[in-house]
Amino acid sequence: MQETSATVALLDRLVPLIREAGRVIMDIYATDFDVTQKGDASPVTQADQKAEEVILAGLAEIAPGIPVVAEESVAAGRVPEVKERFFLVDPLDGTKEFISRNGEFTVNIALVEHGVPVLGLVYAPAIGRLFGGVAGAGAWLEDTHGRRTIACRPVPAEGLTVVASRSHGDETALDAFLAGRKVASRTNAGSSLKLCLVAAGEADLYPRLGRTMEWDIAAGDAVLRAAGGKVTVVADGQPLRYGKPGFDNPHFAAAGL
Repeated sequence: MQETSATVALLDRLVPLIREAGRVIMDIYATDFDVTQKGDASPVTQADQKAEEVILAGLAEIAPGIPVVAEESVAAGRVPEVKERFFLVDPLDGTKEFISRNGEFTVNIALVEHGVPVLGLVYAPAIGRLFGGVAGAGAWLEDTHGRRTIACRPVPAEGLTVVASRSHGDETALDAFLAGRKVASRTNAGSSLKLCLVAAGEADLYPRLGRTMEWDIAAGDAVLRAAGGKVTVVADGQPLRYGKPGFDNPHFAAAGL
């Protein structure tokens, strides 16, 4: 219980930091920003880089000594050695959404302990939604209406609400995965918001049948688990683990109750 309280206190200290990173992103979002490509041909903007700088500086002050695996740093070859406890940071998840200006991009900070995401913050600054969660202490959503507890919902009688990737969808693979399941509706969304929609009871299932990296989903996974959901590997049904060599994820499914 004492450990959970300490993690909740850490989460509260990280809220102003993630909001500051979001403010930096929105300042750039309002300009005619440039887009370049990383070595893997994925797009990157000044917003990705500036937000990561803000987060890394803040984490160094708030939680010195805990290694940080951050997307842009890894792309630049700066990969810390990780052991039982480390942060995973994606300063701008959904860069394609950022570039297309649809608002569905997020800032992500997660704390991983022994392969499990135990703390997560997911901030969507363009739409004003901040999701947070700590293992054993529940999950919440903060927006213009204040902060309220969120939790996964039982699947409605009419069937699953399935949320899929807006920019990385594979309709054939998704159709095959959903075969035999009762589906009420399918919708698309960008970034780690998909995990948070399941956590908030706004969707029931998010299958990801394509490549992702650990920093893409760790924060959303933490929120989902805190809300009563789970993220499992499609191949064997086991809970998704973090700190894997290369930080690549296998295909997974995020589900509520």
